[in-house]
Amino acid sequence: MPGPTRPVVLLSNRGPLTFTAGDDGQLSAKRGAGGLVSGLTSLFAGSVDDLWIAAAMTDGDRAAARQGVVDADDLRVRLLELDAEAYRAAYDVVCNATLWFAHHGLFDAARRPRHDRRWAAAWAAYRQINGAFADAVAESAPEGAAVLVQDYHLCLVAPALRAARPDLRLVHFSHTPFASPEWLRMVPDAAAEELLHGMAAHHACTFHTRRWAAAFEACCSAYGVAAPTTGVSPLAADAEDLAGIAGSDACATATADLVELLGDRQLIVRVDRVELSKNLLRGFHAYDLLLEEHPELRERVVLAALVYPSREGLPEYLAYRQEVETLIGLLNRKWATPGWDPIVYDPSDDFPRSVAALRRSDVLLVNPIRDGLNLVAKEGPILNDHDGVLVLSTEAGAWDELGGAGALGVNPFDVVATADALHAALTMPAAERPTRAASLRAAAGARTPADWLTDQRTLAG
Repeated sequence: MPGPTRPVVLLSNRGPLTFTAGDDGQLSAKRGAGGLVSGLTSLFAGSVDDLWIAAAMTDGDRAAARQGVVDADDLRVRLLELDAEAYRAAYDVVCNATLWFAHHGLFDAARRPRHDRRWAAAWAAYRQINGAFADAVAESAPEGAAVLVQDYHLCLVAPALRAARPDLRLVHFSHTPFASPEWLRMVPDAAAEELLHGMAAHHACTFHTRRWAAAFEACCSAYGVAAPTTGVSPLAADAEDLAGIAGSDACATATADLVELLGDRQLIVRVDRVELSKNLLRGFHAYDLLLEEHPELRERVVLAALVYPSREGLPEYLAYRQEVETLIGLLNRKWATPGWDPIVYDPSDDFPRSVAALRRSDVLLVNPIRDGLNLVAKEGPILNDHDGVLVLSTEAGAWDELGGAGALGVNPFDVVATADALHAALTMPAAERPTRAASLRAAAGARTPADWLTDQRTLAG
């Protein structure tokens, strides 16, 4: 059965649908949130052969899990009702507080990580959750299916699944960066080795960029693990879906509100989670420096920070959100004048409003410390109709595709360089902006989500 014709089973921590049970017990479904879900859902809509397996998150999800495979909203979904304590330990302690930090280089080595008996129990829970996914695939996958395993939540699925179902072809995709060997050594040795063996048991492992693939291969070499076939396949923004949202009534209302707010001022936009790797604080410090060094821009520019909370079960994230909100308040008090707030802060996850802001922006700031890809960096140029300029961290995976197409690159740790790039973007000659914007739009739209899926199926063989 050649790759392109194989049925597909996709595994992810978060599913494409969230279910709610009505008073009559009937289930209703709505599309889920998150970059992975928004990027992949359209690829599976309408298929009668493909299946998406994910963890049940809500009471409605758990009700759906008891029904087995559910057909809803043009998708075939199987949700898994996992042991709550095991899931919480695997997700909070291993995935969010350990693997995410290792892959993004976020550990404060003088203090964290500290691997104790609680961590060892959480790793056992991670192994248990991965085993539950492997069992579900073994039960549900069609003969010869391509099993596409998504991200760092599910690195240990492959060994047991290959033993149980040798007919399946397994491909793992990492949506994050991959840790360097030095950063992976901050994970206990036995767990790091088990993680690499788990990933190497796939027929192929794929990444957004060659840089992340090389880091994985280097880790395998450092730990004496034979690396599998690796591939590079950057995910793409869904231009059709974005166009639908841009044409919605909700987006039209948000656009009108934004135009009224701005008047004739220029607009810098950032759209992010309040997430340590997104580097919000240095972005605000760069904006502060911009206003300090260029007084002619005061009252002539607004920074719209459309940033919503993330991972608030971790104390580091709660503290980071408080620091972000404190800094925004400080800068608004420092620079505001009657009729002008230099920073407009919106912590709600309002996608139509984000789309409206991306369309209208004069400058889009995307300055992560480290990012597997960063889909916003692609969505912005595709949506923008204002000849907007992209200021992009060279540590974002998207830099590989957009850096040569006109994005202004910045070292994410360099506040001065970021302030200078913002100034260059705001003052760029009018004649230069359309050409640069068109080049960015073409590069950002060169691939589609369907190209990504074709790559995965081809690697499945």
